Amino acid sequence: MRHGKKFNHLGRKKGHRRATLANMAISLIEYKRINTTLAKAKALRVYLEPLVTKSKNNSTHSRRVVFGYLQNKEAIKELFDEIGVKVADRPGGYLRIVKTGFRKGDAAEMAMIEFVDYNEVYSSSSASKGGKKTRRRRGGKGAATTKATEATAALAAAVTADEEE
Repeated sequence: MRHGKKFNHLGRKKGHRRATLANMAISLIEYKRINTTLAKAKALRVYLEPLVTKSKNNSTHSRRVVFGYLQNKEAIKELFDEIGVKVADRPGGYLRIVKTGFRKGDAAEMAMIEFVDYNEVYSSSSASKGGKKTRRRRGGKGAATTKATEATAALAAAVTADEEE
């Protein structure tokens, strides 16, 4: 029985599932973006995000713990030297899953999983907006509102002056 076991078993036994997720994690670290089924992508995100968090602390202990999961020296180097440095200020949410449709052969739902900081399309648009983040909320008077109000008042005054003449 599987009472209380909430993670997706992916139709595999423990050793096969562990090897599958480790291989997918190594490929994702190497290529920064991979295409897979939606279920595997969601399982990979749960598997890899704690390892990326560990890579933010570049110590021998952290490297050995992550090596216990991945068993690949090149992937560990890239994870700690490049990815860990790039995501150091991010408090989590290192991976993005984008649904890409259905596979033709068996209609399995496919998805692309990628590192958030390595997608230039999304990051360049947010960086070009400006340094300050904006909040979306109702009400309140800001500088733009007062300028618009002043412009409206000046226009109304000009219209009244024209009508008086």
